Amino acid sequence: MATRFARHCCLSAALLLTLSAWAPAHADASATRPVPTLTLQGQAQGAERQWDGVIQAVRQSTVAAQVPGNVTALLVKAGDTVKAGQVLARIDARDASAGLLRSQADVAQAEAQFNNARMQWERAQSLKAQGFISAAALDSARAQWQAAQAGVSAARAGRSQASLAQGFTTVSAPFDGRVLATHIEMGDLAAPGRPILTLYAPRPLRAVVQVPASQSDQVRTAQRVEVEVPTAGGATTWLRPTQVVALPGADPVSQTVEWRLELPDVAALPGQNVRVRFAELRNDPANAATTASQLSVPASAVLRRGELTAVYVVRGGRFMLQAVRTSTSPSSPGPVTLLSGVRPGDVIAADALKAGLANATPAKP
Repeated sequence: MATRFARHCCLSAALLLTLSAWAPAHADASATRPVPTLTLQGQAQGAERQWDGVIQAVRQSTVAAQVPGNVTALLVKAGDTVKAGQVLARIDARDASAGLLRSQADVAQAEAQFNNARMQWERAQSLKAQGFISAAALDSARAQWQAAQAGVSAARAGRSQASLAQGFTTVSAPFDGRVLATHIEMGDLAAPGRPILTLYAPRPLRAVVQVPASQSDQVRTAQRVEVEVPTAGGATTWLRPTQVVALPGADPVSQTVEWRLELPDVAALPGQNVRVRFAELRNDPANAATTASQLSVPASAVLRRGELTAVYVVRGGRFMLQAVRTSTSPSSPGPVTLLSGVRPGDVIAADALKAGLANATPAKP
């Protein structure tokens, strides 16, 4: 008797739980969830080729030392903004100052020898006029005067060079920009040609992509070139470059041709990876089927579950799951290109997750 009572209590409890779970669903059975839709439209696209590129600054230079000496001051660090002519570093100038003093002494000595040779030349002219010296002696005095004149010019040139070398002990910014990296620390020994820091101008920027030489001819006929660049908020967008230049030669090792694409004002940093695509438009009737099959939709309209990639297509006023094939990987941001499974003119849900909920219906336009 006790066993039957316990079994009856369990069945009653299960029934109550079933009714409590069914009641809200039954209450919402009449409620519909309208989901926005969009109509697929064919885009005039043809063959498309994509490669990874990198952002470069159009103006970027590595500032190097021009004289030897210890670095006595490094006045900037990576990330600092500098102005043209601003002092970036200082190198020990004692050796350069001593060289300048030595060259100034050489100039004074050369000028004294020149003055003496000039007076000897003038005296020789007077003595020759009186017949006291020969023509050979006059020629010798003139040669000494000309050699002393050349010595003065050489000494003055040396002084200018020493003065210039002393100026090289102060390293200045060649243009307005930002410090990308420093390659030396205070106290290190600087040497001619040793890099001190790398400086770049934040604007303008360009994308550089290495295109296989075997596909160079096809890329040159591309009618649309775009670069996928980052935007605010971590998203990306495709932009058309303001200028496209291909270098005239190919790399002998990688057999690639470097393409440089000047970009408008973008929020990117040198060294950042980007995606570059070259598309060839095909509007001729022979390629109409290929052109029409290139459909681009927002990523939210595509449902990905394991190996399944699908969209919700409107059929008879209801959403029907339709498998599709795309040209992008599941992790790729931005719009998704549908290659098969749908046709231009089909109406699909703009949000695949909402379209998969119960009672989801296409929103009225």
